[in-house]
Amino acid sequence: MSFRNALRAATALSLITASGAYAETITIATVNNGDMIRMQGYTDDFTAKTGHEVEWVTLEENVLRQRVTTDITTKGGQFDIMTIGMYETPIWGANGWLVPLDDLSAEYDVDDILPAMRGGLSHDGTLYAAPFYGESSMVMYRTDLMEKAGLDMPDAPTWQFIREAAAAMDDPANDINGICLRGKAGWGEGGAFITVTGNSFGARWFDEEWNAQFDQPEWKAALDFYVNLMNDYGPEGFATNGFNENLSLFQQGKCGMWIDATVAASFVTNPNDSTVAEHVGFALAPNAEGVEKRANWLWAWALAIPAGTQKEAAAKQFIEWATSKEYIELVAAKEGWANVPPGARTSLYETPEYQDVPFAKMTLDSINAADPTDPTVDPVPYVGIQFVAIPEFAGMATEVSQEFSAAYAGQQTVDEALAKAQAIATEVMEAAGYR
Repeated sequence: MSFRNALRAATALSLITASGAYAETITIATVNNGDMIRMQGYTDDFTAKTGHEVEWVTLEENVLRQRVTTDITTKGGQFDIMTIGMYETPIWGANGWLVPLDDLSAEYDVDDILPAMRGGLSHDGTLYAAPFYGESSMVMYRTDLMEKAGLDMPDAPTWQFIREAAAAMDDPANDINGICLRGKAGWGEGGAFITVTGNSFGARWFDEEWNAQFDQPEWKAALDFYVNLMNDYGPEGFATNGFNENLSLFQQGKCGMWIDATVAASFVTNPNDSTVAEHVGFALAPNAEGVEKRANWLWAWALAIPAGTQKEAAAKQFIEWATSKEYIELVAAKEGWANVPPGARTSLYETPEYQDVPFAKMTLDSINAADPTDPTVDPVPYVGIQFVAIPEFAGMATEVSQEFSAAYAGQQTVDEALAKAQAIATEVMEAAGYR
């Protein structure tokens, strides 16, 4: 054998992993949320165990959705793993765009995934994405400011109490807003929040005949309440604030309350990141008085493999590593139980150390209170709480959220925004043949 051939053989052998497969470099598209960024810091553990390298493409939430949707619908092949959620997974799985995750190892224990998460990430009983973390939404509030205001936060507050508390805690002289909420355009940003707010006022996107419902009084009540609440006690420029912007405001002590994803709890109670870590309490998302539905959602940021990748085996190894019990234990050992990815596995909530985490029970209660098959007061023909699980929703809801954000910014009235939302939804549904 020549020296050159011997060198090639030696190089090839060095690329074989412990499992006997060749080492790969996989490309992962993910969202710029704290838990996903934390995962990137532990990638060396995955590489040491498997030999595979990882390249990360980390994007803002709206941009991520656009990039991965474009890539999978055009078969672009840019990514070996995509971070997607409960809206995309069943639809893309049904279209054959995702690799089924029906052969994960016994050690992985797929039955340990919380039923709500497993169901939302499956199609016809087949899992197509594995949850890195799961979430609902809840109230996070400053206990010190609540005490100063002479109020007690109920475990299950109404929107009317939330407004009263926001007024009491609002302190412009000290740069404290009574409340911080999402207004940013995007179906999964401000669109998600205003949809569940609508649910909690008795509103719905469509009736049972797929007629748009934005011309109904429940939507008017919900949007009027939200705009007035935020104009009176919210931060300036709230129309452009999403999850990350409000997280930063709350951590800086500039919000009396914040209603958002339960996953934020570990970040607002972490003293390394939050100036108010010792003064945070939690409650269920609110409902309007006399309405049984609350403003909570159900979501998972999950890892999925696009069909057609040439690196399916390595991608599955990564998914097993990143969404495993062992990964949770790794983070717990390094950063404490409060900082592990929540809401995905039953065993986490059976762990005594995690049961002592102050937000663990409220997170699980919020997840269990969310039912995508029964999201609204009046019957609807769709599944989904903060989204409608049909392919047309993403584009339609993004347009609707843009009209709502324009109303938040004072560029048009609530009535004008609702009229445009009604027209957008009606046109889309008629064109798609639902009506």
